[in-house]
Amino acid sequence: MSQVNLRIGGHAYTIGCKDGEESHLASMAEEVERRVNRARELGVHGGEARLLVMAALFMADELHDLRTELDTARKKAGASERGKSERITRLAARAEEIAAAAEQH
Repeated sequence: MSQVNLRIGGHAYTIGCKDGEESHLASMAEEVERRVNRARELGVHGGEARLLVMAALFMADELHDLRTELDTARKKAGASERGKSERITRLAARAEEIAAAAEQH
């Protein structure tokens, strides 16, 4: 188990993580720090806890948007696959019709 020292919002935190995940943890802390800075730029006041809550809300909003985009993309892909399946079924039926007509001649 490793310990990583992080600074977020001007405060130091020591966080434990699995060996080898130190850079990932540091990267996540940088993402939180960006949101804390954004909250400050928007004029959020009230201390460390309030800034961290706002940073968490910003991240939750971004996550919500990403999930919505993913759901939309999945629905479009599903509709596309259904459309392809229907076209293949029609083509197969047409091929059978042609084959049946050819057998009659």
